[in-house]
Amino acid sequence: MGFRIDDLHHVQLLIPPGGEGEARAFYSGVLGMAEIIKPPVLAARGGCWFRGGGWEVHLSPVPDFGPARKSHPGVLITGLDALATTLEAAGHPVEWDPHFPGHRRLYSADGHGNRLEFLEKIRD
Repeated sequence: MGFRIDDLHHVQLLIPPGGEGEARAFYSGVLGMAEIIKPPVLAARGGCWFRGGGWEVHLSPVPDFGPARKSHPGVLITGLDALATTLEAAGHPVEWDPHFPGHRRLYSADGHGNRLEFLEKIRD
């Protein structure tokens, strides 16, 4: 084929204009991800970036924002039950879904309503 896909660099999700504070409260405050300083030319566009574990999320403001209620990143987690407790305590409801072979999984949403899937491998 001549090329290979090595890894995922980031996922971009949309937020409403001025939604950076709510994004920081969720991605940094609830999930504990570190905020990445955007390059100045990109910082001028607004939004914010976060990194934690093996994933990075870029949040970009758009005037006609509507949350992604179906499309979503799927994030591998260790300690899914603890994450569920943390999400619910922070006011982010959790929806468990047992229909993914070899994994336990749940869905939740960030503070802007964007859907997020969290999965934990079932250990034999």
